[in-house]
Amino acid sequence: MRKIGLSILTSFIFLSFAQAQVRTLDKIAAVVGSSIVLQSDIELQYAQYLVSGQQPNPSIKCIILQNQLTQKLLAQQAVIDSVQVKDEEVDAEVDRRMRSFIQRAGSQDRLEQFLGRSVIQYKDELRPDIKESLVAQRMRSKITEKVNTTPQDVKRYYESLSKDSLPSYNKEIEVGEIVFSPKLNKEEKEFYKQKAEELRARVKKGEDFATLARLYSQDPGSAPEGGDLGFFDRSTMVKEFTANAFKLKAGEISPVFETENGFHFLQVIERRGEQVHARHILIIPAITEASLNRAKTTADSVYNAMLAIKKFDFSSAAAFYSDDKETKFNGGMMLNAENVQTRSTYIPTDKLDPQVALVTDTMKVGSISKPQLFNDAQTGKKSYKILYLKSVTNAHKANLEQDFAKLKDEANNDKLSRTISQWFDKRRKETFIKIDPEYQVCPQLKGWVVAETTAQAKTE
Repeated sequence: MRKIGLSILTSFIFLSFAQAQVRTLDKIAAVVGSSIVLQSDIELQYAQYLVSGQQPNPSIKCIILQNQLTQKLLAQQAVIDSVQVKDEEVDAEVDRRMRSFIQRAGSQDRLEQFLGRSVIQYKDELRPDIKESLVAQRMRSKITEKVNTTPQDVKRYYESLSKDSLPSYNKEIEVGEIVFSPKLNKEEKEFYKQKAEELRARVKKGEDFATLARLYSQDPGSAPEGGDLGFFDRSTMVKEFTANAFKLKAGEISPVFETENGFHFLQVIERRGEQVHARHILIIPAITEASLNRAKTTADSVYNAMLAIKKFDFSSAAAFYSDDKETKFNGGMMLNAENVQTRSTYIPTDKLDPQVALVTDTMKVGSISKPQLFNDAQTGKKSYKILYLKSVTNAHKANLEQDFAKLKDEANNDKLSRTISQWFDKRRKETFIKIDPEYQVCPQLKGWVVAETTAQAKTE
C-alpha cells in the first residue's frame, strides 16, 4: 500500500523550501554553451531529493549540478542532430511525477500549501527541465546506438582484468515455474460486478466520482487521488481498459467492464491527441476457497501427467498451463529481476523468493516439485506452483566458460561508458563553460573546470 501523507520532517522540508524561494535572491550557478543553470534549479532538485526520503547532504548539490551540465550539453547537441521528443511524452512524464508528489503529500491541496503555489504553476516550472531531460536521454542513446560488443571484445575485457579484480559470483540457480492461479466462476464473480454497477449508478445520479473512488476503489495507486490515472497512451493499459478509454469523449463514463485486475468503470477527463486523461474505480473479486481447490486439482493433474508421460516436458507444460504471463512463454523459466534486460535466467540464491528457495533447496537438478501453495509477498495473491530446478552453479570467481553472458554485459557497459566519456571530453573542450566558485571545489566537477577551453579562447 502507498503511504498517505508526509512525515513531519518531510512537511517541514517542503514548507522551508517554499519559504526559502521567496527570501533568496537567485544567481547563476553555471553557464554551459548557450544555457545557464540557476541556483534555484539546484535547490529545487535538492528539495525533491529530500522529499524522496533521503537524509540531508549538501554535497548532493554537486551531483545535481554535474547532472545539469551533462544534460544541457546533450540537449544542445540534440538540437544540432534534430533529436526530439513529442509533447505527449513530456506531458506523460510531468503527470507521472506530479502524481508521485501528490501521493507523498497526501492530497493536491497539501502539496500546493507546501510549495506555496498551485499544481498548475508547478507543472509549468517542471516541464522545461523534464523536456530537456528526456531529450538528453534520447541524445545519449543516439551517441551509443552503434556500440556493439563482440566475443573478441569480451575476451579482451576479461583478459584486461587482474586476478584480484575478477568479479565473484554467488551460488546461482535456474528455476522454472508453472503457475495455477485460482479463478472465480461466473456465479462467484457476479457479486463484485454488481458492486461496481452500483457505484457507477451512484456516479450517474450525480455523486462525486473522486469521493467514491477514494472510499471504494481497490486500486492502491489511484484511489487516494480520486481514481485519477493521469494521461496514458494506447500501449500503457491492458487492452480492455484501452478499448473503453479511447472510444469515449471527455466527460463520458464507460460501462462496467472486466480485466485481469477485476471490474472497472472509467470516466474520460480529457483527450489530447493519442493520449487520454481518465479516472477509474476498481473492484477486485476476492478469491474463494473453492477456487483455490480447483487450482490445486488442476496442478495435481498436470504434475501427475508430467511424471507419467516422459515426453510431456516442463517447457511445453508451462506454455500450455501456466497463468504467469512473464514466464509461460519463456519455457517457464524465471528471470533474474536485477538483470531483466539481458533476460538472464541465472538467479543468485540470496535474491530468490524465500518460498522458492525453501522448495528448491531440497530438489535435485532436473527434478520437478509437487504443487505447492505460494503467497505473493507484494500482492498477497495465492497460487499453486510446480517448480523445476534446471541447474545449480556454485559460488566462484568469474571465468569465460561459465560466465560469458555476465562478462559480456560488463564489457558492454564498459564500452558504453568509455564512448560517453570520450564524447563528453571532446564536447567540454569545444564548449564555453563557466562554474560559480562555490561549486568549483566539487570533486564531481573536476573535469568540467579547465583553465581555458578552446571555446573560451575564441571568445577572448
